[in-house]
Amino acid sequence: MNIPEELKYTKDHEWVRVEGDVLTIGITDFAQSELGDIVYVEVDTLDETLGAEEVFGTVEAVKTVSDLFLPVAGEIIEFNEALEEAPEQVNDDPYGQGWMIKLRCEDFSALETLLDAQAYKALIGG
Repeated sequence: MNIPEELKYTKDHEWVRVEGDVLTIGITDFAQSELGDIVYVEVDTLDETLGAEEVFGTVEAVKTVSDLFLPVAGEIIEFNEALEEAPEQVNDDPYGQGWMIKLRCEDFSALETLLDAQAYKALIGG
């Protein structure tokens, strides 16, 4: 199971990469493996400001649909449009080409509530 050390994680299996004042967010390798083949990613909250734990979109796999939860509050400033044509990138490269959104974070202290790689490994039994 791939769990990059430099990222932050949520109990809902999203990951967060901090790049200046922008956060890149996607789902973890564990989440994509549990979901199976991803066939569609929907994010209809572009340019909206949402609170932490609010649903920002959905990911659809062959057998299920799962909500995507925002790890911290902020404004969604970009959606990975490549996923519209190739949602399987979430399966193939969840921490790279399979990223989902970019968020302008309002409160960086909220990142302290997220899990580090070791805590996330413990959560998933790794």
